[in-house]
Amino acid sequence: MKRPGARVLDTFIDAVDYPNTLDRISRWAAQKESRYVCICNVHSVVTARQVAAFGHVVNDADLATPDGAPVAWMLRRLGHVTQRRINGPDLMWQYCEQAQRHAEPIFFYGSSEETLSLLMAKLLATFPALKIAGAISPPFRELTPYEDATIVEQINASGAGVVFISLGCPKQELWMAAHRGRIHAVMVGVGAAFDYHACVIKRAPKWMQDCGLEWLYRLVSEPRRLWRRYLVTNTLFIVLASNQLLFRRDL
Repeated sequence: MKRPGARVLDTFIDAVDYPNTLDRISRWAAQKESRYVCICNVHSVVTARQVAAFGHVVNDADLATPDGAPVAWMLRRLGHVTQRRINGPDLMWQYCEQAQRHAEPIFFYGSSEETLSLLMAKLLATFPALKIAGAISPPFRELTPYEDATIVEQINASGAGVVFISLGCPKQELWMAAHRGRIHAVMVGVGAAFDYHACVIKRAPKWMQDCGLEWLYRLVSEPRRLWRRYLVTNTLFIVLASNQLLFRRDL
């Protein structure tokens, strides 16, 4: 069955809302299907156009949601007029609420031990019945084959139906693609969601999120690290997106 959505630059993005996204992930998780979900912002789609291997990974995802106001705006211009952002932090939070109701175990992979501890404490304070099947903070280097196999075994043995991945783009997307078929769960790359919910990094005020200005808040907060991503990459996106709309290269 054809998935509703459109190509934003060279990346297929699904036209979905939160209930539909949550339902898809939940159905896959119940069957222990090995799938992965990419949450795509401007940086993702521009990188997918520039780096063929990464583009293949994102386009091969089982679901790619429009994170970032410009990506959602492009979907609206390409015919999906009600499309809104589906971002990692909000998606993870809503899924945890749903997982608590369904007694569904979940798993966390990525970030630091300290952040994971803070994250789990925050989640359990909000969702006391949430079943956290496990959490792993991997070393900040390439894993050995033995380490990787051990992690895969631990995740599968936990019984989790969903694994939230917080390794940053593009590392988390490449990791999920490499582990589809090996990890018997739905892998969801949520970027900085662990840091936000653990209150390690402060998220933009709600009004800035609603106005599509979350990128500006992050740029002002971390200018040295993010200036190139947001100024150079965003400018490139505007040029490429304008060209796509002008010549309607969305089919």
